[in-house]
Amino acid sequence: MSNKSKRPVMAYAMIAVLVLVAIAYVARPFLAPKTTVTSPAQPSSPAPNIPQVAVPEFHADSAYLFVKKQVDFGPRVPNTTAHKKCGEWLVKEFKRYGFVVIEQKVSAPYYKGGFLNGVNIIAQYKPELTKRICIAAHWDTRNEAEKDTKDQNKPIDGADDGGSGIGVLLELARTLHQNPVDIGVDLICFDLEDNGDNGGSNDTWCLGSQYWAKNLHRPAYMPYYAVLLDLVGAKGAKFYKEGISMDVAPNLVNKIWDMANVLGYGEYFIPENRGGVTDDHLFVIRHARIPMIDIISLPYEGEKMFGDHHHTHADNMDIIDKNVLKAVGQTMTELIYRTNNGVM
Repeated sequence: MSNKSKRPVMAYAMIAVLVLVAIAYVARPFLAPKTTVTSPAQPSSPAPNIPQVAVPEFHADSAYLFVKKQVDFGPRVPNTTAHKKCGEWLVKEFKRYGFVVIEQKVSAPYYKGGFLNGVNIIAQYKPELTKRICIAAHWDTRNEAEKDTKDQNKPIDGADDGGSGIGVLLELARTLHQNPVDIGVDLICFDLEDNGDNGGSNDTWCLGSQYWAKNLHRPAYMPYYAVLLDLVGAKGAKFYKEGISMDVAPNLVNKIWDMANVLGYGEYFIPENRGGVTDDHLFVIRHARIPMIDIISLPYEGEKMFGDHHHTHADNMDIIDKNVLKAVGQTMTELIYRTNNGVM
């Protein structure tokens, strides 16, 4: 093939190439892979300003000393000098931390005869505020050690059974004094709780809380949360979800147990249910219709459900564990300050 014969062929080839390029250029938008086109992001509205929950530390060393001070008075058995002096000291301590204190006198029949004379100590933080949390414990002690093998007729120290709950309340009062909140807090020390008839009627127990529930310190009192603390300081404490509490306020129980576990106290706050017990909260629920829950150590089932030291002379300062006081106290501190910040 000569050079002359190649030129028209090359010209046609060049034209064909140009035509194909032009077609490809025009068709490119239609042949390109499909992609999702989004509009530029619009500025979003600012995130809500959720307050950070600043929760102060609960000092277990201080709570421990509050327990020891009670024990140092001697057994706080109603109608005794030790009981009277301890009650006077409690009132002074709460007032020292700026609380407004009501002393509610109680005189109730003792099942063995005569009367037990006591006083419910109601310590109010910012009583003018309507939104309130109630945390309670009992401060009297058992007049006999019926579960012991010796000196059964002598009263017990009650370091755990009575002293531990009050020690936590006093440290909460000190914490609130140093770290103010904008909600009301009532710390109630029930009297005449622990001298009932083991084999008799439930009504022989918790005489102070029975009286308070029928004679509330303010009309139509209904706290946002109500919690009872009992046996909250002993070595080996286990806080199961008490049955009556789960009947009346399961959401509060679950919130507190979940919070305690998040705080690292899962070895104490066990997320399992246990049966109900006769305690101050029962009568608060029954007579005042306030759904109070009970944080109470129930390490065993059966006869020794409250622990080997319960109602024996082993319930002394040797049984108190600062780690347990810390677990309960810090959890209660979280409850107060989270409620104050609207996140409970």
